[in-house]
Parts: sequence; C-alpha cells; structure tokens
Amino acid sequence: MGLSQALSGEIGHESKSTLKLLERVPDEHFDWRPHEKSMTLKALATHIAQLGGYPAIILNTDVLDFANSPIKKPEINGTVDLVRLFQNNNEDTLAALAKAGEDDFKQLWTLRVGEHIVLEAPRAIAIRQVGLNHLYHHRAQLGVYLRILNIPIPGMYGPSADEGLRTK
Repeated sequence: MGLSQALSGEIGHESKSTLKLLERVPDEHFDWRPHEKSMTLKALATHIAQLGGYPAIILNTDVLDFANSPIKKPEINGTVDLVRLFQNNNEDTLAALAKAGEDDFKQLWTLRVGEHIVLEAPRAIAIRQVGLNHLYHHRAQLGVYLRILNIPIPGMYGPSADEGLRTK
C-alpha cells in the first residue's frame, strides 16, 4: 500500500468522526466562546471544516503564504454550511490524493507568513502536521466546547459516555 492509499484510508475513517462533531454544532451558539482568548464556536468549527482541504492544498501548491493567502473566508450561516464546507474540502483532498504519486510526497512544501517560515518539509510530513494532526487537535477542542455547552458528544473510536458507555 502506498502513502496515497494509506492517507486516503485514514482520512476516510477520520472524516466520519469529524462530520459527527460538526453536525452537532448548534448555530444558536455560534458566537459563544469558553474564554476571552478562545475562538468562537463558529470560528473553531469553520477552521476544522477548512482543514479538511489542507492536504489538497499541500499537494497542489509548493507554498502557502498566509500573508497573501488564496484561501477565502467562507460564508457560514448555519451548521449545514459547516458540514457542506467540510465535505467539499474532504472530497478535494481525496481527489488530490488519488492523483498523487509517491514522488509528490517527497517534494518540499513551505508554509509561511510573509518572510517568516512556519514549516518547510516534504509534503508527506506537511500533510501529517498541518493537515491531519492540526485537524485532530482542533476536533478534540471542539469536543470540549460541545461538552461545556452540554451537547452530547458522539463516539470517535467507539461509543462515548453520552452514548451509554460508562466505566466504573
């Protein structure tokens, strides 16, 4: 199995969990934040939905410069928009992975903000760090936001406590 297939399998599996969380984001709480330094619920959920497309961006570019970012701020008016954005970005990622050859993952990719280099690494590493690990980190953060708002948390790797699984 090549890297493209392995990543596609992981993304296919993990996207189901991400969708389950995004579907539970209540639009009536979009402006809520747990702390003044925290993102709003809407900003966090939108960021997660956008991250679904970062592996495609990494595969289709050599550099992403946030000082001149081609990434447009999406219009999010409700939970359905979050879900649609994530699904579209996830589809873009899976399509880019299907086209990628093993040598594509070895090519150097750079994330920068103007002259400041945030990351310069082979695409395989950039996809893992900037795309997947970053998404999983924020997905867990979203779970905490939902817990604080008393919204049942779906299971990610089996049933959650809200789905009836309790340990003594």
